[in-house]
This record gives sequence, C-alpha cells and structure tokens, in this order.
Amino acid sequence: MTTKAFLKQLLFILLFVIVVITLVNLWLRSYTNHGQKLVLPNYIGENFNDAKTDANDRSFRISIADSVHIVGKPGGEIISQNPNPESTVKENRMIYVTVTKFNADRITVGSLPTLYGTNYESKCKDLSYLNINCSIQGYKHDRGAKDHILEVYYKGKLISSKNGRNNSVEIEKGATLDFVLSKPDGKELPLTDYTCMSLDQARFLMENEGLLLGTISGNGEITDEGSAYIADQSPRAKPGATIIMGELINFRIQQNKPSSCK
Repeated sequence: MTTKAFLKQLLFILLFVIVVITLVNLWLRSYTNHGQKLVLPNYIGENFNDAKTDANDRSFRISIADSVHIVGKPGGEIISQNPNPESTVKENRMIYVTVTKFNADRITVGSLPTLYGTNYESKCKDLSYLNINCSIQGYKHDRGAKDHILEVYYKGKLISSKNGRNNSVEIEKGATLDFVLSKPDGKELPLTDYTCMSLDQARFLMENEGLLLGTISGNGEITDEGSAYIADQSPRAKPGATIIMGELINFRIQQNKPSSCK
C-alpha cells in the first residue's frame, strides 16, 4: 500500500473525485439558477420596440395585449403592463402590455347625437364623452333661442345644418367641431320711417323688428305720451338706410300731429 504505484493510483482517484464533484456542483448551480426569480422593470411610458429589446436582454418576453388611442400621446407608447413593474417573476416570463395607437379612432357623423337646433353648452358636454372638442366659429341671427346650434363644420366642411347632416363623414376622436350659433339680435334691417306715427304705433313696430326705444324728448306740452306723434327720429330714415337688430332709436314727439304729416 506504500508503493509508489499505489500512491499514484490513489492520487489519480482523488483528483477524479474532485473533478467529478466540481462538475456536479457546477451543473447543480446551473440547473438551480434556471428559471430564477427576477425583478420586472417598469416599461410604462416607453416605446414598445425599445421595451422589447430591453426585455429580451433581461430574459423576458413581451407581447401587446391591447391598444388604445389617447389624444396627445404618440403611437406605440406603453401605458400599462402585466405583471406590474417591480414584480418578482421567473426568467422567460411573458409580459403583456397595452400600447397607444398610431391612428385615432373614428366616429361617423351619423353616430353623433342630434346637433342642429340644440343648446351649444349641453351638446358640447355630450360630445366630450365621445372625446370630441367644440369651438364657436361665429353667430347668425335667428328668432329661436340664443346659443342654439345652426351650423356645424368639420375641417371646413359643413356637416350639419337646418338642411340635414352628412352622416357618412368620419370624425377623428380628439378632433374639434366648429359651431355657428344663434343670436336674437344682429340682423340688418331696413330703417323704418316712424315720423307721423303715434309713439304707441312706433313701439309696437319696433318690438316686432327687435329694435329698442332710446330717449324721448318733447316739443311743447305732452298730455298723453302714447298718443303723441313722432316729429323726428334718430337715426333718420333715408333711402337705403339700415339698422342692426337690437340698436336704439331716439324720438322727438309732440302732442298734435305735425303740419308736415299728411
């Protein structure tokens, strides 16, 4: 047992055992580390392609589960992920993300609520739920209620008015519709010559035309203002003269009929 040959064989056996044990330990370590738990990064706010590259480098897989359009956000941006950021997961775990769309969702005019003849503020509130914005383009005279919708434009094209609406037009969500609203005044009218009428007659006509009575001055004694005659008016009625609805007309009156009146 003390011969050199025996000791040499014993040394070889010991070395073989050491090598085997070392290899077994290395294999066990590799086997144990396979599927080890890792902390999941936060990919929310990142571009999907950039996140995918990073996930591959970290032994994760990533897949799009859903996509939505968000006004003001570029397409391909991750807005949520499952599992959540900072979760502890095994390598090769699939990460499901929701990303923003590159193109906006669209809705047809035919799918919108009734626009013409409705109150502007109320209708804009309804449209906001559809992610559609409102803007006042202007006003037009109308005998109906104030601030009701008369015309609606999308990108300069008339899509709704008293003549109907173009139901086939598609509107991008997040876009703006331009509205023309009603107002009771502002219409240009021929200026009536009220001279020689009684003040009551002039008041009646002015009320129907949407004009307002301004100051009243008298020539001499006025015993009954309503029956007094209009001797002069300001502005004066001339051929082709006009007045804007809602403006004032001032009168000078006298009790007896002016001599210039027939």
